[in-house]
Amino acid sequence: MPHEVHAVVAAKRGAPVELRTIVVPDPGPGEVLVAVQACGVCHTDLHYRDGAISEEFPFLLGHEAAGVIESVGPGVTDLAPGDYVVLAWRAPCGSCRSCRRGRPWYCFDSRNAGQPMTLLDGTPLAPALGIGAFAEKTLVAAGQAVKVDPSARPEAAGLIGCGVMAGYGAAVHTGGVGSGDTVAVIGCGGVGNAAIAGASIAGARRVIAVDIDDRKLDGATRFGATHTVNSRGTDPIEAVRGLTGGHGADVVIDAVGRPETYRQAFSMRDLAGTLVQVGVPDPDMRIELPLIDLFSRGGALKSSWYGDCLPSRDFPVLIDRYLSGRLDLGGFVTETIALDEVESAFDKMRDGRVLRSVVVL
Repeated sequence: MPHEVHAVVAAKRGAPVELRTIVVPDPGPGEVLVAVQACGVCHTDLHYRDGAISEEFPFLLGHEAAGVIESVGPGVTDLAPGDYVVLAWRAPCGSCRSCRRGRPWYCFDSRNAGQPMTLLDGTPLAPALGIGAFAEKTLVAAGQAVKVDPSARPEAAGLIGCGVMAGYGAAVHTGGVGSGDTVAVIGCGGVGNAAIAGASIAGARRVIAVDIDDRKLDGATRFGATHTVNSRGTDPIEAVRGLTGGHGADVVIDAVGRPETYRQAFSMRDLAGTLVQVGVPDPDMRIELPLIDLFSRGGALKSSWYGDCLPSRDFPVLIDRYLSGRLDLGGFVTETIALDEVESAFDKMRDGRVLRSVVVL
């Protein structure tokens, strides 16, 4: 029978979120019902609230979550009630042209639950990134629930479902950082620090953190930054070149996603270096670069979608690294909050006062 639970809903563009009672159906074929234990407050949720993603209001927010399988629908054989899972917003279909070519991390037909979650009056909710986990329970496709080691704390484990995986994968998968490389990361929020951690674990010789906030730069050293640059008063391009023998970095990761940071990242690269954009730009942003520079500097300009990850492969690995002490997931958790504190968490996030606020249920 359907479940009535408390959840955080964005009812209309730009309005404060509301704590509402919603209806979550029992799982149908290929679906699972998850009792959410923790869910991080991500910038993407704020983008949904502000109408920057789509206009499909009302939205059920939250997507960076860990929890326990409560029940499974027909045809689900690899999950069972009681399994501890991290939720992923990419669940490869296995049959689209990208999956068939052996690139499931680019799946063009990712799976989501088929049944809608609704308000009490029957109004369908659009779940953020196909998850909707600022809720006591949520319904997802079975492929979105990835089993991990249950000894991982849920407030830390859930963060690999979005921000940590995006940043870590931008360095390790998209950027291909290897032993001895020099890396610069622009923007030291959650995603940027995850990129710093990924680059450090991958064996980078130097990892240069760039930001305009000394507090964030101090925090970046916790995740593996070997050098820091405050670009508010220093030319970050010259600073990075000065730290790399005058050449520039092998890999530069833009975790901000603005035209000015993209241009900085482009020029911070060594010849034939790689630029990875993982910060999400606003839809109206534009970039202009001299075509001769695109040609003469060579290298690669890449976008990183979800860290080019394969959740079933990568989530357990990151959890193992967390449990072994190699990846400081707990360091990303600035505070834990209740469901009714999400709106105030958005304010703290805008002001740069937190890496992650995490809702604990």
